[in-house]
Amino acid sequence: MYSGYGFRKSEIGDVDVVVHDGEYHLFHLTLPNHDYIAHAVSRDGLHWRRVKNALFISDPPAWDDDMLWTMHVSRDPYQPGSWRMFYTGLSMEERGRVQRLGLAVSDDLYHWRKVNQGAFPLEAKSPHYESTVDEGRHWVSFRDPCFFEQDGKGCLVVSARVPQGPIIRRGCVALLKETAANQFELQAPLFHPMRYDDLEVPSLVRLRDRYYLICSIREDIKIHYWYADKLEGPYRNLADNVLLPQGNYAARICQDDGRYLVWNFFYKGLKIEGLHLMAPPKELVADDDGRLRLRRFAGFRDVFSSPQDPEQLFPLAPVLGNPTASFDTAPGMCRVACESGMEMFLMQGEFDDFVLSGDLHIDESGKCGLLLRVDDEGDGYFLSLDLYKGMAQLRAWAFNPEGSYEESFHYQQLQGSNFLTGQGPYRFSLLAYGQYFELTLNGFIVLSLADDQFSRGRIGFYSEGATFTVENLTFWTPTKPVSPEYPETLERL
Repeated sequence: MYSGYGFRKSEIGDVDVVVHDGEYHLFHLTLPNHDYIAHAVSRDGLHWRRVKNALFISDPPAWDDDMLWTMHVSRDPYQPGSWRMFYTGLSMEERGRVQRLGLAVSDDLYHWRKVNQGAFPLEAKSPHYESTVDEGRHWVSFRDPCFFEQDGKGCLVVSARVPQGPIIRRGCVALLKETAANQFELQAPLFHPMRYDDLEVPSLVRLRDRYYLICSIREDIKIHYWYADKLEGPYRNLADNVLLPQGNYAARICQDDGRYLVWNFFYKGLKIEGLHLMAPPKELVADDDGRLRLRRFAGFRDVFSSPQDPEQLFPLAPVLGNPTASFDTAPGMCRVACESGMEMFLMQGEFDDFVLSGDLHIDESGKCGLLLRVDDEGDGYFLSLDLYKGMAQLRAWAFNPEGSYEESFHYQQLQGSNFLTGQGPYRFSLLAYGQYFELTLNGFIVLSLADDQFSRGRIGFYSEGATFTVENLTFWTPTKPVSPEYPETLERL
């Protein structure tokens, strides 16, 4: 996972990616100073090489001489072959309390020139939005621009706030329509859910004749979405409108060979002030019911291109010696059971990076799950699958030799997420790639997170009062070793 360089190993902030001539171009904020927008390139969307920085803060005095915040890069509809970057700027004179939007242009994505004249910078204005530091929280939200174009008409969606209502529920998405080249007219809010402090990093996408508005919410550190039949709304909720589970943030969307890819960073430790890592991309689709779903990035097929014989994983080895446990294996399948208490069944071999897939069918009620990177005593990662309530949870669970009497174990919930239940079997696919983990069920992503507490170990299953079968097992390892740290995985592209 890309994290950038730096003393704190957490330089990467909000990200944006465009694809040009078969190459991915990543633009991202740099923390904690926010004094320039970095640029990196990649051929595969997974390994990155830093190149010339895209944009810097201006020399004082200027409206953007303090910090640069979230940007969005897109093709210039008025200048074929050119690109526009809309970005957020703050000034030292106002102590960074007022956010405005600037414009920079480029002919090659490498050399950028600011165009802060005429209509720019764009500002929040009354009566639709908080526009002065005397209102609300005493700082003006008007940031994270995203350009959307359809049928020759363009607009910007922006994170802003309405000027009335409870202070912590004024967050909205502002709308600015482009009336001529680089001329934008501020409109009434596109969406105000009357629920959140801010709707950060808004993005618009149209799939299956529906418009989807995707935003990140600080209150729960998740990526949410809403849908509408018309661009202007109204935007509605589904029963579950979480696109990515907790820890994933600041999603941006790009097109790549007709597919929509979602890019975001991950808050390691689920803390806003924690370490940021850019997650691998995911393919965005809308299902038959209009829900947004995510599929695994096709680029992983090139990484995990070494199929292994699943028979090398057998025989299973019980860990706990539970007398009520049993197992059977056959080519490409296994069946495990435990009548009372828990038993862990470990496969042969130790692995760090892999993709394990299979069809899971539970025969009786009870608890079941997968194990990964565990030792011979079962210390490592536990992936719990509740196939009745539709809940997947990844935990770190191990002996803590440095703990006191009541802290002799380490038990940490890393991420949980809901999924749609059915009759089964469930096609699962578990990917471990450096410190990145991804679980898909029936082809759609359920968990996406980063953790590095355990780097290598055995794989297996556990049962607690359940009998279940795994069929059609497949097992893949990477073509070459993968290091969890960015500098070692860097390829000189």
